[in-house]
Amino acid sequence: MLILRLYLILVTLLLVLSGGMYIFTGQRRYRDFAWQTVRFTLLLILVFGLLFVLERYVLVGWRVFL
Repeated sequence: MLILRLYLILVTLLLVLSGGMYIFTGQRRYRDFAWQTVRFTLLLILVFGLLFVLERYVLVGWRVFL
């Protein structure tokens, strides 16, 4: 969980910097990079969430049947 929190802090800083650079320079590549970062972060959070659900409910529930 600590690594995930550190990752989210770094992504937040990256998005703020990319947004600032887009506003300052007007170049679309900073906006596109920020959007790509958001998509990757959402995918990563979805994967971690699915792994958490798998660990929490499926594997623990499987032990009940054994």
